[in-house]
Order: sequence, then C-alpha cells, then structure tokens
Amino acid sequence: MKRARLGWFAGLCALLLPAAAQAICIPVAEGPMRPTFASYRLAAVQPGNVSLTYIGHSSFVIETAAGVTAVTDYNGYIKPPFIPTVVSMNNAHSTHFTEFPEPQIKHVLRGWGTYEEQTRYNVVEQDLRVHNVQTNIREYGGTRFNGNSIFVFETAGICIAHLGHLHHTLTDKHLGALGKIDVLLVPVDGMYTMDQFDMIEVIQQIKPSIVIPMHFFSEARLSRFLARLQAEANFTVSRNTSPTLTLNPATIPTPRRPEVWVLPGN
Repeated sequence: MKRARLGWFAGLCALLLPAAAQAICIPVAEGPMRPTFASYRLAAVQPGNVSLTYIGHSSFVIETAAGVTAVTDYNGYIKPPFIPTVVSMNNAHSTHFTEFPEPQIKHVLRGWGTYEEQTRYNVVEQDLRVHNVQTNIREYGGTRFNGNSIFVFETAGICIAHLGHLHHTLTDKHLGALGKIDVLLVPVDGMYTMDQFDMIEVIQQIKPSIVIPMHFFSEARLSRFLARLQAEANFTVSRNTSPTLTLNPATIPTPRRPEVWVLPGN
C-alpha cells in the first residue's frame, strides 16, 4: 500500500471506548496547556484587514476593522479576556463547545443539527459574515449526520474556513456551499478527526491559499503532517513567531503557490 492509514483505529476507539472516555479529545499526556491572556489585547485592525490569533486547541480569535470579534470552537476555558461578538461551536467532543456561553455573546452558533435537519447560519454583523456547511461525525461506531459544521468567516475580502471536528472528505455539494476559501484552519491530529492523508485530500479539494494547522497536540504530530503535506502537495511551510497574523487581500498568496503558516501554541 502507498500509505498506512489510521482511520480504522479511530473507528475502533469509537466502538470500544465507553461514552465518558470519548467525551474529550485531549490525550492526558499530550493535552495542550491552558493559555493565559495577561498580555492579550484587542488589536486596532485597520480598514481592509483582518486579525487572526491562535489561542489553543482549535480556537482562534478573528478581529475585524469594525471591532467585531469571533472565537472558533468556543469551549468556555480557551478564550480571550473579553466577551466576543460571535462564537462558533462543534460538539464532537467537550473541548469544542460549552453548554454555558456567556449571555453577553451576541451570536452563539452551535454547529450541530439533527439527522433530519441541518443547522444553517448566514449571520451578518457589521463587516463580518459567517455561514456554515454541515458535515457528519463518527459516534459510538456509527455516523451522526449533521453533527459538525465548517464555519466560514468573511471580512475584508478574505474568506477564512474552520473545519471544526471534520471526520470525512467532502462532496461536490460541500465544496459548492463553501465557495472560494483563502485561509483554511485544519485539524491535523491524524486520529481524533481524520487520518492525516485524508485531511490532506480535503485540503486539495478546497484548494486554499493558506493552511494553518490546529488541533495537533504535539510537535511530533505536527511535524509528521507537515512532512506528509510537503510530500503529497506542493506547499511551502513557514513558522511564525507570533500567534497573531494580520491579513489583507494583498498578503494572500496565489492558490497556485499555496503556503502553510504554523502559529505557535496548541
């Protein structure tokens, strides 16, 4: 075989582990440190720009020029020291959502639907638009339909997609609903979400200009993903010393020369 896959192992875990053991996707020995935010300050984002900050696990802060703030996979403990305007959540594991978001949050976007009905969002808050595309998740050896959302945050002419806790490759319908994506936030753990090679296939399906890894737990897992991505696709890799990026359309590379930007943290 050209490559070894780990997807069977994740499915086996779903069958064998009791419900309580499946509730959290942070390995005890590799769990990310809970970040502190003593030095975190809201940026003064200039018109035509967007600020993106990795705060840990699968959570990012997005800040717009109008002062709108959004936090992805908001779980109640990895969070900035202010109340965001918008939060998105997924509930494959308890580290990706909270039952008790602060009541001051204006838009709480829960990314899971039911077997019969998808959850659809098209939220516009000043200069930020957020929409979602539903996908499915593994659960207890089966499939929970509409259990995950890919959230797309659009501002300053840039589309940032957060894959959430994605468990499968995408269909043409998914890709059509996503549209053109400039920045893709990708879980690269290789087991709790998807095999790393399958996640690379998703990246190749979406064709973003920038890939930012998240949900990797350890440097070893991250390095393995980066090596595989460079071998499978023609991505260049750079590591940022700051967890914050300021993006505008002029800073986005062409999709013909895609790049991976690694932000510190986990």
